[in-house]
Amino acid sequence: MVGLIFGFLLTALTFDIPSRAAQGVVKIQPVRVADGESRIKWWREARFGMFIHWGLYAIPGRGEWVQWNEQIAVKEYAKLADQFQPSNFNADAWSELAESAGMKYIVLTARHHDGFCLFDDGANPFTSVNTAARRDFVAEYVKAVRKVGLRVGLYYSPLDWRFPGFFFPDLQRQSAEAMREQYHRQIEKLLTNYGKLDVLWFDGGEQDWLNFGGEWFIAGWRRRPQGQQYKGGFSWQHDKVYAMLRRRQPQVLINNRADMPEDFHSREGDAAVGDFDDQHPWELCTTIAGAWGYEPNKLPRPLKHYIQLLVNVVGRDGNLLLNVGPRPDGQIDLPQAERLREIGAWLRRYGESIYATRGGPFLPSNYGVSTRRDRTIYVHVLKWPEGKLLLPAIPAKIVRASVLTGGEISLTQTDGGIELFVPLAARKEMDTIIALQLDSPANAVQPVRWSR
Repeated sequence: MVGLIFGFLLTALTFDIPSRAAQGVVKIQPVRVADGESRIKWWREARFGMFIHWGLYAIPGRGEWVQWNEQIAVKEYAKLADQFQPSNFNADAWSELAESAGMKYIVLTARHHDGFCLFDDGANPFTSVNTAARRDFVAEYVKAVRKVGLRVGLYYSPLDWRFPGFFFPDLQRQSAEAMREQYHRQIEKLLTNYGKLDVLWFDGGEQDWLNFGGEWFIAGWRRRPQGQQYKGGFSWQHDKVYAMLRRRQPQVLINNRADMPEDFHSREGDAAVGDFDDQHPWELCTTIAGAWGYEPNKLPRPLKHYIQLLVNVVGRDGNLLLNVGPRPDGQIDLPQAERLREIGAWLRRYGESIYATRGGPFLPSNYGVSTRRDRTIYVHVLKWPEGKLLLPAIPAKIVRASVLTGGEISLTQTDGGIELFVPLAARKEMDTIIALQLDSPANAVQPVRWSR
């Protein structure tokens, strides 16, 4: 692998590098907790969003890391820009699909690790505005998302495979500083030219990504052991970017992938659903099918998979950001779009148990999860026991129980716990939702573990 990396980097050296970045550090003023709580309120209530990975990598159709995985030379990869003329791109269709899926916000890859921008960066030649498409796709996207009343998010990667300074930030310091200058300049353009943004979703900007997450020695490259950080002399100067974004758009939410004070934490992939956490806002991002970037003939899984994934995430007090990778022509594959609409149909019926809820108070277990808002606890039973469902006791009285998904229910509440029974015919394989109305606010109940 080391030989391949060196070959790739030698090719990268021939790419035109922007001017050297200015030096200096701006001290970040601490953000008051109340400010963060105010910013995050809409996001916590949204619970479900769309991620869109789209760029030059859609043309070969082998995922967003195709340039790196196949070690395609920088100049050869850049030729894809001459083919990037998406005849069926329609930002309105994207935003309308997200709305029909019950999603409340969208995050689009304004620029991925390959360096190609979907927005206008002035004289930068490697953008959709300056190559074959001659279109600012970020501008079209932002307008369309606002039109349907959804929140606007942009993904941005500070790292850029075209710059050897990313791989050798100390040896190739001038290149690294040029990459940093590009990062600062482009973030300023995104914050300035497209109106109000709701989310800036960073990726690959952590200091520990430098040197490609490892260290170079005479014998070659070696991944840094877990917990060991980059100790070189280069810095992204994220503090300057953070000060700028808080000054220009104080409401914008940012994740945890650029060494800045985060508004929410990112978990990645279905297997990373993880534990219940109602103290730190978090989001699970995952794909509807295949890689993040377009791969042909990738069919979505059954509806049950996505509903249970969404329920499991929200029941752990997180958000779900579900990714689609549009085709080179700009369209989202029909089977994926149909599955999204099916999710939306389910949410139109049962969204009260998802939107504007918090996870708990019954902590996740083999049977499922719970959500809550106002004076109602929603018990999402994903796997029924043979007989009654036993829940731990709570310091509130249940005044009414009903089955949102249809059917009768019998309930017994004692000081020792809660017994629920729903007839077999009314138990849904995908999710049986039981609403428990309390005599007091549901959010006042502290999280408790399921008894068995």
